[in-house]
Amino acid sequence: MTLILASQSASRRAMLDAAGVPYVAQPAHVDEDAAKASLAGRPPRDVADALAELKALKVSQREPAALVLGSDSLAVLDDGTILDKPTSREDAADHLQRMSGKRHDLVSAAVIAEGGRAVWRHVDIARMHVRPLSYTFIDWYLDREWPAIAGCVGCYRIEGPGVQLFSRIEGSQFTVLGMPLLPVLDYCRTRGVLAA
Repeated sequence: MTLILASQSASRRAMLDAAGVPYVAQPAHVDEDAAKASLAGRPPRDVADALAELKALKVSQREPAALVLGSDSLAVLDDGTILDKPTSREDAADHLQRMSGKRHDLVSAAVIAEGGRAVWRHVDIARMHVRPLSYTFIDWYLDREWPAIAGCVGCYRIEGPGVQLFSRIEGSQFTVLGMPLLPVLDYCRTRGVLAA
């Protein structure tokens, strides 16, 4: 059974590579902004799940015989605001200032599709406690990480300097990296993609 990752995300590819999962990456090319607009008002967990499903289904329609893995992550502030990926360095600085000294949730969803329909899904949440960030630190951080974090919800890569943003993280590191990997691996074993 072939596994296709419906993404070009470097962190998701790195997770699968490190775990020894055989897969092929094919970007889904979905309009995430339009999809998010159509999902406005829905709980963040449902939005992440729907976006992951959209990606999986788009590629599954082209590759019906494969298992297609779609994934999506959202950073959700304590007031319910969903942060999109930053569009500029200034936007990233604003996101970091809004998160400074507060907790937010990182919601990561994974959906596997086969034959053009979803056959498996999992949503996980990590609680991210951002320490108080000075303007000096934010500038230092963005000097090192911009524009690499332009594709990252929450403006961080915890496998790099982004780990310095946090006083505490509750939840799976894989969820923070962008995909609930352990449940994905478990399903892949049941389908013969990985040895049981």
